Amino acid sequence: MSNVTVEATNMLPILKKKLAFLSGGKDRRSGLILTIPLSSDQTSMEELSATLDYLLSIPSQKCKARGFTVIVDGRKSQWNIVKTVVLMLQNVIPAEVSLVCVVKPDEFWDKKVTHFCFWKEKDRLGFEVILVSANKLTRYIEPCQLTDDFGGSLDYDHNDWLNKRLVFEKFTKESTSLLDELLIINDSDKGNAVDREKSADCALLPSVDPETVLQTGHELLSELQQRRFNGSEGGGQGGPAWCPMEEELLAQPQVMKLLDSLREQYTRYQELCRQRNKRTQLDEIHAKVMQVVTWLQGPGSELLKTQQAIGDSMRAAQALQQKHEEIESQHSEWFAVYVELNQQIAALLSAGEEEEVLELKALQQQLSDVCYQQAAQLEGRQNVLQAAQGFHGITQELSQQLDGLLGMLCADVAPSDGASIQQNLKLLEEKLQTVEAGLASLRQKGGLLMEQMCTQPPWPLEEAEETPAGDQQDNTQHVQTVMEEMQLRKQRCEDMVDVRRLKMLQMVQLFKCEEDALQAVEWLGELLDALLKTHVRLGDDSQETRIMLDKHRKFVDVAQSTYDYGRQLLQATVVLCQSLRCTTRSSGDTLPRLNRVWKQFSVSAEERQQRLELALNFHTAAERVLQQECVDPESLDEVDSSGKTLLDRLTLPVIFPDGTEQYFGSPSDTAAAAEGVRERLLLVEERRLQLQEVELHNDEEELNGQEARLDVIGEELSEKEEEAGQQDEDLERTTQDC
Repeated sequence: MSNVTVEATNMLPILKKKLAFLSGGKDRRSGLILTIPLSSDQTSMEELSATLDYLLSIPSQKCKARGFTVIVDGRKSQWNIVKTVVLMLQNVIPAEVSLVCVVKPDEFWDKKVTHFCFWKEKDRLGFEVILVSANKLTRYIEPCQLTDDFGGSLDYDHNDWLNKRLVFEKFTKESTSLLDELLIINDSDKGNAVDREKSADCALLPSVDPETVLQTGHELLSELQQRRFNGSEGGGQGGPAWCPMEEELLAQPQVMKLLDSLREQYTRYQELCRQRNKRTQLDEIHAKVMQVVTWLQGPGSELLKTQQAIGDSMRAAQALQQKHEEIESQHSEWFAVYVELNQQIAALLSAGEEEEVLELKALQQQLSDVCYQQAAQLEGRQNVLQAAQGFHGITQELSQQLDGLLGMLCADVAPSDGASIQQNLKLLEEKLQTVEAGLASLRQKGGLLMEQMCTQPPWPLEEAEETPAGDQQDNTQHVQTVMEEMQLRKQRCEDMVDVRRLKMLQMVQLFKCEEDALQAVEWLGELLDALLKTHVRLGDDSQETRIMLDKHRKFVDVAQSTYDYGRQLLQATVVLCQSLRCTTRSSGDTLPRLNRVWKQFSVSAEERQQRLELALNFHTAAERVLQQECVDPESLDEVDSSGKTLLDRLTLPVIFPDGTEQYFGSPSDTAAAAEGVRERLLLVEERRLQLQEVELHNDEEELNGQEARLDVIGEELSEKEEEAGQQDEDLERTTQDC
């Protein structure tokens, strides 16, 4: 590896002027081509000399041994400058220059230069100098090794070369410095344990990032290899094409060697860091594990041990729950540390050595045991608090239900009707059922709470001695006391409910009796209306009248039953009012109404019965008269008298006890009933006439018989008169005779 004493960074402005450059092309002897493009401006020989010194320091000694072909492009310069440059080459690189090609302009310089023959000065200069035009330069150098300035096909970008050169030198400098630092760091780990601890305490970090340097080197190497590959593809027919970044030019092997050394030392450095980090991680994990264990077994356990109460109300239980959530929040932070530590330990276990694995497993087991134990305590306490909130919530709800039921029982019962009493009774039963369901739920919640308190995870032996046992007994006693008190309150309410239920059932019966009594009054009134409005007909014959009389008696029996039922109901209301101590009832006017309607009905029914009986007697007598052949005139007179009496009765109103009057039916109904009676009377009258005609006929026949008898008697008298006359005559004669 060649030592670069001058860096491109230090002379960057000069190199940018492109006073000379190595294009990467080679002559037929495989010597490098050094091009010096002279410009029309005055060229600084010092800057050119510095540029040549820098360029000639790049190739390796092997490459330099093959010699250089220098192309001095004097087409834009003066002859004296060209001559000065050629002579300067003698001082800068006399032994390394094998050929100098001076490219002359198309119009040759002044003739005064012709007396200076470079070929005669070959021995003194140490190299051969030829004057050649640009188009004749291919006689000495292949076109593919010439840049396009001389009609060649070799690509060369001076700025690109300079940038890559800067990258190469930067990489070389940084990698060399990094290698030295890594060697020092890696060798420091070979000392004793004390030195290792001291070095571990010190931040042994390289001044530059190895990854960055390696990435830069790989990119540079890739660029070098890519450029060489592309250059070889672009070669012509005259031979292989070499690009400016060919391995002899930019020391590709040097980059590869530096990269290999860097990778080796960096791998050792990474392993060293890994070992140190692992030890540091182990120490940190151990410290964190002990920190977590110490807190959980110390302050964390103390916080839980002081929280054993379950509260005596829902509000107290909620306050305890809030306090427990604060404790859980504190534990959650340490549990998060536990999870993180567990992940770290698991990661180290997968790649740890046997000694480290045993240590890590012991730490992991200790940490897990303590955390799981504390988590179980937290969960047990949370279950107890949830059960306590459920128990206190049910207790509060049941107490409110009992208060509501008691308030309902203590309130006066003054409903307006039986339906409202039924509704109140139903509401009372529903409240009692709700209380019973609440008490059953309270027993269930209380049993669950005591079960949760009894099944809490036990503390370790050394910590259990410090945990007070009285709190557990007090909590259990409190739960049992609350359930017993609620049971007693519920029993008292049940007793009061039984009394209230009986009273309300009596009130329902009272209202029912009152309603039925009113209904009986209404029914009796309806029967009276029906009797007065519809019971008007008297029948067309005795049979129909007798049927109507039987129906009337049944109708009266129904009314009598209704009246008796109403009386019984009113007597029952009196008894119920006395039992309920209810003196002011709306049923006080029901009995007078019932009696008034009954009296009116009785009077009306009696009148109706008398009319039906009169009608029955009338129809019976009329039918007998009409059916008999021989009828006593007195019977006819009796029928006629009863009919007229019935007709007179139909025109009379019913006079109630209070003096009011009421007619049966409408006038048309009364007229229809009277018309039937009149028709029957007409029949009776016709019968009377018939009987009178028969009697008259009989009288005529008797008269005729009497006349006949008179005639006979007359005849007999005549005969007797004749006989008497005869006798008189005889007597006279006798007398005469005598």
